[in-house]
Order: sequence, then C-alpha cells, then structure tokens
Amino acid sequence: MFIRALVAYALATILGLVEARSQEYLGTTLGGAASQAYDYGLFRPLEDLSVLSETEFTRLAHPTFPRHSVRIKKSSFCDETVKAYTGYIDIEARHLFFYFFESRSDPDKDDVIFWTNGGPGCSSSLGLFMELGPCRVTNAVNGTTFHPESWNSNANVFFVDQPIGVGFSYADYGEQVSTTEEAAKDIAAFVSVFFENFSKFKGRPFHMAGESYGGRYIPVFAAEVYDQNAKLVEAGMTPINLASIMIGNGLTDFYSMTESYFDLACSPVSVHPVLDIASCVRMKQALPRCMKMLKESCVDLFDSMNCNAGVAFCEAEIILPFYRTKKNPYDISRDCEGELSDTLCYPLTKQISTYLDFPKVRSLLGVDRSLAHTNFSSCSSSVGSAFGIAMDEFRPTYHYVSALLERGVKALIYVGVNDWICNHVGNERWTLALEWSGKEAFGVAKKREWVVDGKRAGMTRSAKGLTFATIDGAGHMVPYDKPKESLEMVNRWLSGKDL
Repeated sequence: MFIRALVAYALATILGLVEARSQEYLGTTLGGAASQAYDYGLFRPLEDLSVLSETEFTRLAHPTFPRHSVRIKKSSFCDETVKAYTGYIDIEARHLFFYFFESRSDPDKDDVIFWTNGGPGCSSSLGLFMELGPCRVTNAVNGTTFHPESWNSNANVFFVDQPIGVGFSYADYGEQVSTTEEAAKDIAAFVSVFFENFSKFKGRPFHMAGESYGGRYIPVFAAEVYDQNAKLVEAGMTPINLASIMIGNGLTDFYSMTESYFDLACSPVSVHPVLDIASCVRMKQALPRCMKMLKESCVDLFDSMNCNAGVAFCEAEIILPFYRTKKNPYDISRDCEGELSDTLCYPLTKQISTYLDFPKVRSLLGVDRSLAHTNFSSCSSSVGSAFGIAMDEFRPTYHYVSALLERGVKALIYVGVNDWICNHVGNERWTLALEWSGKEAFGVAKKREWVVDGKRAGMTRSAKGLTFATIDGAGHMVPYDKPKESLEMVNRWLSGKDL
C-alpha cells in the first residue's frame, strides 16, 4: 500500500507539473496575453493568416507530428507594405524562433523561400536585417529602414533562428542539438505543419536557401523535407513541392575548401595575394601533407582522433597564416573592422544586436519571456562548440546535393569572389567533382559572364539543374555587398530563367 501510495503521489506530482508547465507555456505571449491553443480535436487547418492576432499567439499543430507545434502571431514591423509574422516552432521543450514576410508582389501566388544563416550557431537576423530582408538596421536607435532589394520582392520568405540556442530560440531545460541531421527533422516537421495549416501555400514551389554553414544545413534539410513527403502522402497530406536549394558562399565540402585557402591567399584569383612570399612557400609545402591527412582520416575512413590531428595541422599551416594578416576573412579586399569574435569584422552586427535587445522590439516580436534577461547575440559560441565536438562539419554533405539533383530538385551555388572562408575556388571544385548523372554535362558546360543592367555581374556555369555562379565585388554576404545583383539572380532563378 505504501508503495502504491508513493506511486500515486509521484504520478499526481508529475501530472501537476506537466499541467502547470502547460499553463505557463500557454501564457508565454506578447504583452502577457494568453496564447490560443489551436486544434485539440480533429485537424482543422487555420487557412487564413489574416485571422491571426497581433497581441497573442495562435498555436498550430497536426496529428501527424504530435511532438511539433507552431506559435504564430502578426507582427507589424520592418516593412509596412507587406504582412509580417513571428513565432516559435515548438518541439516539446525546444523552441525555434522564426520571422515570415509575405511577398511584395503577389503573396497568394508567389513561391516560398526558407532562409537560414550559418555558423554553426549564427542567427538568421543577420540575413534579415543586414542582407536580404525587407528592412535593414543601420543604426539601432533609428530602428529599421526599408530595403528595396529584399528577396520578398517576388517571394514569401521565412527567416529561422536554428538550431536551439541561436538568436531567440531556446530550450526549457538546457537541451541542445549538435548535428545537422538532428536539426533537419525539426525543420522538416515545421515546414509540413505550416503548409498544412495555411492551404493557400500548398503546392507552391518551395526553395530552401542558406549561407556559409548553410552549405551544410540546406542540403540535409532539403533531403529531410523530400523524404518526409512519403509520410505526408501516407497520412493524406499534401507533399511539399520542393523546387530547389540555394547556397550562398557555403561550406558544403570542407576538403575542397581547405585546399582552396592557399589559392585565395597566395594567388590573384580574387585580389592581389595577401600573404608574403615566405609564408606562401611554407604553405605550399605543407598543403600536400594537410590534404593527405584529411583524406585518409576524415574522408576515406572517418577516424575522429586522426581527423582531429589532421585538422590541427591544417589549421596551423594553412589557416592561421591568413588570420595573422588581420584581413576580413569574409572579404579579403578589406581589413577586419573590430575584433572578429566581437563584430564578425562588421560593426553593423552590433547595431542589430542592440536593436533586438530593446524591450519594445522584443515585445512586438513576441520573444519569449524566459529570454528577458539574456542579451541578444548574433552567434552562439556554445552551439558552435557543440557542433565542433560532434565534428558535424566533416560529414559528406555533397552526397545530399547529388541525391536531390537526381530527384529533380535544382541547386544554385552562388559565391561572392572576395570571400576567403567559403570561397569560389573551393565551391567550384566540389561542384565539378560532384558524382551524379549530370556530371559530364556540367563539366563541359561553358563558363560565361552573366549580366545585370548591361554590366558583368559575375561568371556562371549551368547544366541539368545545377548552376554555379560568382558575383564580382561581393564577399561572404552577397546580398549585403551586391543587393541589386543578388535580387536579380534570385528573381531569374525563381522564374526558371538562366542567369
């Protein structure tokens, strides 16, 4: 009896905690208003975004994804010409923050773009407020300014802070994600829940885009969305019309990228060589050993201990010499402004962080109250460390790209030529080496200029659904450096035109 009483007491306590936690969670909203629990019975889609409240969240769910739900609200900010929404993707005790902006052109017909920044561990607020979003933050005190070359000019666009611990995303009990494959399952579920609730977006071409470490994220995320379609069909849901992936200055193949660091620092493939002759000679001599160690221990047969040893050698001989120059690793035509660890070489990132720390802004966006005493950070070192310990970077991501291409999902690989860290030489190498049915056609395709307003914008090569493009005068963040050219590139891509 005593044991039964203890069990009964324990169950009652647990249920009470769950109920209390649920009530606390439902009350976590803008301005203290309670969020509306949506769909407790049979699934009924919400259908229309216009019915959402500006002062409280509406919760979306679907029985096919019992662990996932979405909190969403209207958030009138950034671009008064379109409807904007913010919210959280809730995966039990993990919560991913997102922004969603409707198209300036025809939101009821235009394609949908998913965007994530890289890191790993960097917030997509950088993409939103500094690069391709409908507004920019140039001075925190003055707020946002209208951005005419936003990618939502002809598309509906998501910006997602992922994985957990990035930007305004958070976990209730310290949970974390340390691999891209883990993160992909949550993103794919969110996409399905959103499209199923808002049927006007069903069947629309869906494009998954990202930058930097997005070169690792996006192929894996897109593959998960594609594979999940079978589950959706089985459940009587509409499959996601995954049309393409778009990777900007991405880290998709660490091996090709490591080899290319010599080219960028010691030859004029982008700008005049930035390293002295003695350093370049030493680097040239060390490069074969570096590549041999990486190939044997990280590529051909993964051995974490020996792979780490190879990475340490390559960092000392190939990577550190560049950082000693104090050049901007994201744009070698410039010096780094501020400390890399503080500003990412762009003081503007500090203005964005300050803007997102204003209580009024957080209240408008519906940022969870649990983050009230946490300063916004553009990049999370703890998330980056977790992915580093898991050696996530060294997994063969390019296989996902070839698999997507074989299934009719197009791929745009675009690169600013002044970037060092995820440069055009390394990205072109892996696209040419990619094993897929279109390899020969892509390899023999002529590389040509592409033009915007009568002026050369860069070089491009395309065949069988794979397009590689460079953007002259741009660094790591192409939409920031070349907003007009990047928007024209995206508009042509969405419309199915050649660059």
